[in-house]
Amino acid sequence: MITERTDERGDLVVLAVLALVKLVFHLVTSHGYGIFRDEMYYIACSEHLGLGYVDHPPLSILLLWLARRTLGDSLPAIRCLAGVAGAASVFVAGLIARELGGRRGAQVLAALTVFFAPFFLAVNHFFSMNAFDVLFWAVLELIAVRILLRDEPRGWIWFGAVAGLGLQNKYSVAFLVVGLIVGLAVSPQRRQLWSAWLWLGGALALLIVLPHLWWEQQHGWVSLEFMRNATSEKNMPVTPLSFFAGQILLLQPFALPIWLLGLAALLGAPALRRVRALGVAYLVVFAILVLQRGKVYYLAPIYPVLFAAGAVTLERWCARPALRWVLPAVTGVYVLAGIASLPLAVPVLSEERFLAYQGRLGIAPPQMERNQPAAMPQVFADMHGWTELVDTVARVYEQLPADQRARAVVLAGNYGEAGAVDFLARARGLPHAISVHNSYWLWGPGDLRRDDVVIAVGAPRERLLEAFEDVQLVDTVRCQYCMPFENNLPVYLARGLKAPVDELWQRLKRFV
Repeated sequence: MITERTDERGDLVVLAVLALVKLVFHLVTSHGYGIFRDEMYYIACSEHLGLGYVDHPPLSILLLWLARRTLGDSLPAIRCLAGVAGAASVFVAGLIARELGGRRGAQVLAALTVFFAPFFLAVNHFFSMNAFDVLFWAVLELIAVRILLRDEPRGWIWFGAVAGLGLQNKYSVAFLVVGLIVGLAVSPQRRQLWSAWLWLGGALALLIVLPHLWWEQQHGWVSLEFMRNATSEKNMPVTPLSFFAGQILLLQPFALPIWLLGLAALLGAPALRRVRALGVAYLVVFAILVLQRGKVYYLAPIYPVLFAAGAVTLERWCARPALRWVLPAVTGVYVLAGIASLPLAVPVLSEERFLAYQGRLGIAPPQMERNQPAAMPQVFADMHGWTELVDTVARVYEQLPADQRARAVVLAGNYGEAGAVDFLARARGLPHAISVHNSYWLWGPGDLRRDDVVIAVGAPRERLLEAFEDVQLVDTVRCQYCMPFENNLPVYLARGLKAPVDELWQRLKRFV
């Protein structure tokens, strides 16, 4: 008994070491190619704390606000919480394998699959709600496994609490909840649906997310409008086959046999019969996302439980002495493949070396948006061009006469451009940017007046002519390795608003 407890402690130590290595890796590589488009937008959101935003709930922004207030605005400070979430996800994946009956070998393999999955590596490199989303799903999967295997329905209270917090971070947690409910309904555990604890957990989740729902109601359900527009205008259409192919690339091709084995085991293995609902949940969420034309990565947070089930099943198959070498061999091959794919997910190579390396491997990430693709993957391209944009806008601003500078306004075409001006141009004395894109639109036009000079960057000339009497091209933003729509970006001086500011602001709103 003492030996068993010692082994359990040893397992936890091993998982903790893997999690620590994951965290250190992301801290060491945190500077990468520079700040990411969305990070600057989230920083702007943290300057406008509230119960919601056009394109996301408020929890991640509150966490960023706390990180900035305690650690500052350096890239390691901004990104540290994403690395912490990634490290915790690695640890939780090992715990899921342990809960499913896996010994140390299975726990380590499950943790490593989460460690090296390219999508997880990418989202743990920079700040966004996606890093926390993966962790919330993994914790919910762990809680569900414990409830179903141990027959402890009181755990639904904890499930509800975590689900509520997860929904305050990102709405996609609802996909897992729906999938699990369907899975319970068609599995031997359907009696769980009538447990008072499950309903209490659901009520707790609703109570936690209620403030954000109130905010949405007060603002005309802006997030629904954003999601409709994103689906119809921005997201790439997907077929079941292309969506499945995207999973293979995002989760690492060498991991495919592991999670497919895990899915098969969850759906059909007698030893995992009590947790079959989680296998059904995967199929349900997959179908929902394909039907809704969701981005390929929306399904990624469900994989920790599939990795864990696959690792445990493989360990059981290899229990005979003659096959014990298989599990460590599979783990070793996967680690080597994961190391080889690191540069595709985290910027550890220079731009030139990355492009050469990607060309040699012949692997490119799935295109998830309708924008013209860049030479680099979008996640890397969106870390380029911001210094050039700010330098160009600052040059135009500094060339204005002093009296015009005093009343100049920067109008940006999207939240990335506005966020860059707000975050990177503070020391240059530029005014705060305004934009009609997403939450920037909610924050309004500031004190813009009809006689102000507007420096417009990234705004189409035809839209500017709808609003201003005079529009002059004065400069162009040029950048290498950035997204094509951010290169050769015109900068205009616009004067003479044609209508009252509030009227134009309502007309130009852009949620996408």
